[in-house]
Amino acid sequence: MDIPDSPLTVPAEPPPAPNFFRHPDLPFVLLRLFLYLILAEAFTYEFFWVSNFFGQSGRFALTPKILMTSEFLRFAGVCAGAWVMSRLERRHLGEYGLPSRGALGKRFWQGAAFGLGEISAVLGTLAAFGYYHFGSVEIHGVTFLKWLAFWLAFFIVVGLFEEFAFRGYAQFALTQGIGFWPASIATSVTFGAVHLTNPGESWVGIAGVVLTGLLWCFTLRRTGSLWFAVGMHAAFDFGETFLYSVPDSGIIFPGHLSSATLAGPTWLVGGTAGPEASILDFLVLLSFFYVFHRLFPASPVNRTEPTSTENGRPPRKARDVQLSE
Repeated sequence: MDIPDSPLTVPAEPPPAPNFFRHPDLPFVLLRLFLYLILAEAFTYEFFWVSNFFGQSGRFALTPKILMTSEFLRFAGVCAGAWVMSRLERRHLGEYGLPSRGALGKRFWQGAAFGLGEISAVLGTLAAFGYYHFGSVEIHGVTFLKWLAFWLAFFIVVGLFEEFAFRGYAQFALTQGIGFWPASIATSVTFGAVHLTNPGESWVGIAGVVLTGLLWCFTLRRTGSLWFAVGMHAAFDFGETFLYSVPDSGIIFPGHLSSATLAGPTWLVGGTAGPEASILDFLVLLSFFYVFHRLFPASPVNRTEPTSTENGRPPRKARDVQLSE
């Protein structure tokens, strides 16, 4: 009588090798990242072309309509590029940092509290020493409400675009190839570099932007999404531009609340770059690393490959993409 083979004696079938769109080795990661950048740029170009075709010209003007249109189209471009990559990689778009389930939820408002607290702490300290003066209110009534609504909506879009552009797909892909913190350094340095073209920006201001980018990477790692960073980004920019009426990354926008003045030593007030180049902002950001660490302790849960099966077999588990410790 034949005796069937024991399961212990049957050679295990080797797991299928990851394909190009899910391979964790660095050359594959860099090729996918390059493809994403091409797609994002192509979509953004096409969206602007369509917008200009319908008369929405003046891409670099500072009018409310052009500012909002420009920032929204950029956000749409990076999202469209990421959506194509999600189809190719067989992932959910939300895996790249902006899950719809958390949209404008608790994490967003927690981040907003941090962002408003940051700019308020810096300018409050400067005001106490006589280096910042709020001045007189410049806009009133319906004009005040219009600018208030515009800047609130605009900076949410800014936060969405810049966070997803630098800490969305790019952070996700690079983490697979070189690890979370090397990827964070790369994306944060790039984030700082793009601010070099801002009028009035300084090297100290760029260093502040890089440090801020690292903090937002840290919040991504601990919370598993970009919603905290989006809220903090939007609230800080809103506080600078509208509420306290000071330069934002070297730019003074129209429609600010007051005739504020900021004068004093450059190392203290930030010079033409604004408060983000102040030594006070560096101190606040460093303290935020510790505060956030205490409020959001490390978790052993890591984000891994989806658990769906392929051809009836569980897929090979790729290198973990750690967004929480």
